[in-house]
Amino acid sequence: MDDDVTRHRPRGIKRLSLGALSGLLAGYGAVALAELVSAAVRPESGPVVAVGGAAIDRTPPAVKDWAIRQFGTNDKLVLQLGILAVLTLLALTLGILATRRRRIGSLGVLVFGAVGALAATGRPDSTSPADALPSLAGAAVGAVLLYWLIGRLDAGPVAPDAGEPGWDRRRFVLAATAAAAASTGAGAAGRALNGSGAQNAVASREEVVLPAPASKAAATPRGAAPRIRGISPYVTPNADFYRVDTALVVPKVDATTWTLRIHGQGVRHERTLTYGDLLTMPLIERTITLTCVSNEVGGPYVGNARWIGVRLAELLKRCGVVPPSEGGPADQLVARSVDGMTIGSPVEDVMDGRDAMLAVGMNGQPLPFEHGFPVRMLVPGLYGYVSACKWIQDIELTTFDAYDPYWVKRDWARRAPIKTQSRIDTPKPFARPNTGTVMVAGVAWAQHRGIDKVELRVDDGPWREARLATEDTRDTWRPWSYEWQATKGSHTLTVRATDRTGTTQTEQRTRTVPDGASGWHSVVVTVDA
Repeated sequence: MDDDVTRHRPRGIKRLSLGALSGLLAGYGAVALAELVSAAVRPESGPVVAVGGAAIDRTPPAVKDWAIRQFGTNDKLVLQLGILAVLTLLALTLGILATRRRRIGSLGVLVFGAVGALAATGRPDSTSPADALPSLAGAAVGAVLLYWLIGRLDAGPVAPDAGEPGWDRRRFVLAATAAAAASTGAGAAGRALNGSGAQNAVASREEVVLPAPASKAAATPRGAAPRIRGISPYVTPNADFYRVDTALVVPKVDATTWTLRIHGQGVRHERTLTYGDLLTMPLIERTITLTCVSNEVGGPYVGNARWIGVRLAELLKRCGVVPPSEGGPADQLVARSVDGMTIGSPVEDVMDGRDAMLAVGMNGQPLPFEHGFPVRMLVPGLYGYVSACKWIQDIELTTFDAYDPYWVKRDWARRAPIKTQSRIDTPKPFARPNTGTVMVAGVAWAQHRGIDKVELRVDDGPWREARLATEDTRDTWRPWSYEWQATKGSHTLTVRATDRTGTTQTEQRTRTVPDGASGWHSVVVTVDA
């Protein structure tokens, strides 16, 4: 080597910092390349979505409930951000490790790629080993990129009179910039390609014209939707309707290619239906309140909408299905979603005359993607996790003894009729109304049984019967109100409901697992003079 030229490399904190930057760029490149490859496989096979889905599958129910209570419908966004934060920390750590052991650092990237591949192929909706490709390809690129960038820290001959310990800063900066630019391009291309399939689904929804229902819902009775400030609207707008599911990425299904298969025990005539087939069948329109089993006492995960769909019982009868009470061999209907979710419903409940349906419309519009477009299932009177399969693509008739669906495997009950519940909407907790007449109001529900009475108690006083709004149907919630003569001080307002069977909701508080929360809802307010 020329006496005027020596090889140096950055030392100490500077080297560790540059190693961390290299790890971050390698991680960015791995995720971006995986995004691009997932466009050739399917969007759900990307490592962030796959690992997030695996995390949801393995999270204890109590933790899921906590996440829903804390973050509401933003729980999935929080999970994705958490995954990205963990990946960032791992990338920084592997980059620092690679400054001392370059091969071990790169090997660490490959290990995490293998974890992503296992998560992708282990998801319920995975049907092909190809789901592993995005994670494996991304990890391979990330490992090579980390090895190459760390090598740039050791590669530069620099004149000894340059002052700073000699390393080729310019070469490293160019390499890092090139890596960042290439990764950004790959990520952008992946997002664009993944979005192209979604565009077809969006276009198919925009082209839908829902036929007029053969059986329309009766007009909302006079007095069923009282105008009281602060009370929930009688019909929940689509944009405000709660969403609780396990899908990190909302499935965008093209209605022109969607099909539904009906098969299994006791199905004498298996059928595969298209979206067009459903729209040519007689449709019904019904106002039905849905409730999530994750709804805590007084919680927001309940909504009322007008649904349009095909009677599920009639469709099953066309396939030769007979309910268990008439000798049919199957007592469980297992609905499968395009995202791999499985939901089990009692066949008897589906076929007992209630308005169970395969819904195609919500509040006069084709289903929003978030609520199951093109088709979802719903059964009045059952919590969503045993009835409301969104993005449905398969119905299998089987038995409860033969198969446990997704949530049953995670310690939720097999059968889950909705419990009688009531909620105070106004005044809000910790409100400060003035003395005098204060309107206390809310909603009560006992789907498929109906609400017969709602009572309010102030502090430890006697129960007073509230005014019930006119009943629409026994499958909808029922607003209630009470004019309270408020006196100065702190007060606890408590509500309870009695359903049409004469059952009054219990005071005993239970959590949502295994079959829904119970207890009385109460709010504390302070009345000012």
